[in-house]
Amino acid sequence: MNEVLPLSAAAAVDSWRPFAAVLVTGVAALLIMGLGRWPNLREGVTVVVAVLKFGLVASLVPAVLDGQRPTTDLGTLVPGVEFAFQADPLGTVFALVASGLYVVTAVYSVGYMRGLSADEQTRFFAGLAASLSATMGVAFATNLLVLLVFYELLTVATYPLVAHDESKNAREAGYKYLVYAFSGGVVALAGTLVVFWAAGTVTFDSGGIAGLAGADPTIARTAFALLVVGFGVKAAVMPLHSWLPSAMVAPTPISGLLHAVAVVKSGVFGIARTVLDVFGPATAEALGLAVLLAVAAGATILLASLLALRQDNIKRLLAYSTIAQLSYIVLGVALLTPAAITGALLHLPAHAFAKLTLFFCAGALHVELHVDDVSDAVGVGTRMPVTMGAFALASASMAGIPLFAGFTSKWHLLQGGFEVGAIVVALFVVSGVLNVAYFWPVVSAAFFETPETADPKPLIEGPFGGGERGTDGGGWTDGDGGTDGEQFQRVESWTDETSLLMLAPILATLALVLVFGIVPWATGLYDLVGLAVELSTGGDGP
Repeated sequence: MNEVLPLSAAAAVDSWRPFAAVLVTGVAALLIMGLGRWPNLREGVTVVVAVLKFGLVASLVPAVLDGQRPTTDLGTLVPGVEFAFQADPLGTVFALVASGLYVVTAVYSVGYMRGLSADEQTRFFAGLAASLSATMGVAFATNLLVLLVFYELLTVATYPLVAHDESKNAREAGYKYLVYAFSGGVVALAGTLVVFWAAGTVTFDSGGIAGLAGADPTIARTAFALLVVGFGVKAAVMPLHSWLPSAMVAPTPISGLLHAVAVVKSGVFGIARTVLDVFGPATAEALGLAVLLAVAAGATILLASLLALRQDNIKRLLAYSTIAQLSYIVLGVALLTPAAITGALLHLPAHAFAKLTLFFCAGALHVELHVDDVSDAVGVGTRMPVTMGAFALASASMAGIPLFAGFTSKWHLLQGGFEVGAIVVALFVVSGVLNVAYFWPVVSAAFFETPETADPKPLIEGPFGGGERGTDGGGWTDGDGGTDGEQFQRVESWTDETSLLMLAPILATLALVLVFGIVPWATGLYDLVGLAVELSTGGDGP
């Protein structure tokens, strides 16, 4: 662990790299739009730019760990608010995860879109690149206003990706996403204005903006509530979550982008910024609103996990799993102890690695076998053993089983729970059991069931979920893939089960799940999280 410098000693140094990390994929999006007639060149540019973006972000890590804050200052956005980007520990964690997973998502997307011979691939790859620019803007923003500008740009960039299929369902899901996301942004903007009115600044400060600590408690509570509710929309905290399952109509790489890399993560990142760097844990505790946030997150974990049990469609199951897992991050931040905050911030990469693996596997099933539902996945492990083996291991990570990434974060969350009370510990135990309960039917169907012995799916049926089929692009029938009760045939070689452009990313994200579960300190993320926690709380990081 590097020696931690107090915030006042953290040196802001001029650097072009934070802004370059934002800009590079924005420029690439324009270039990709012009390369529609040359698909190989278009996709080559996508992958090369993704690697370049990750390289830029990774090059900032040593300086951040040494206590420096590489900063690009572009001048004044509005009076009193700078238009600047800075790599601090918390933002660098988000940027490193998003840019790294963009590389594998870009490669996977080539295999996925080619495998389906999908339409409008140029628009797809351009939108993918643009959305990562907006994500970097969220990560490296130095204040609430700049963060919100890129938060809304992220909504604009991802809308065409959600509605990519252009079917009626896709358009409706896209409109719903726009309404929810923009409404949340407006509420968060109102909270930003209240913060500026109360404190005279909206610039992030580890441990909280000093002016808010002495502000009128009613005004401060109003600002806190507006910001948390506004960011809570994209974080899919219940009851603000319903746009997320609907958005599963998007192509699978975009579903992975929404869940693991950019959109929902920008929501929980906004909540973490609000608690840690706008109000600070001490002021948030004094205001008493973090308790309400913790209650909402705990309820979301349980309710979303129960709704996941009702799902037959694999992507909708993953969507409700995401709603529950993101609230682990919100809950950990709201508990306000160093251990819980550490667990919350470690869950950001841990969830991303495992959830992207799961979505990649679901996409491979769709492309190769047109299987979208758990009830149609009986025996699929025989046909695609590597893919479904990866699905099983990533599911174990989501449940927090040792040696997988999810254990690394949930271990710290559990420690934070012990510091707060038995009810929090009980919540983590029950939710872990529910994780196993809703993922096991997929693994069981793939490896241990036959058409004659298969259990009914989903496990729980009712009016609030389950039974919806074929949301991935909305375009398959039972007869197309021969999945109607047919026993899948074993392939001769593991490399035959799907395209290497899809299989390699699955194995790459699975490797991240294992590395982060066994030697998390080897990734650099562990030290960055520790530094962010120490600066925000004054306590010890991992």
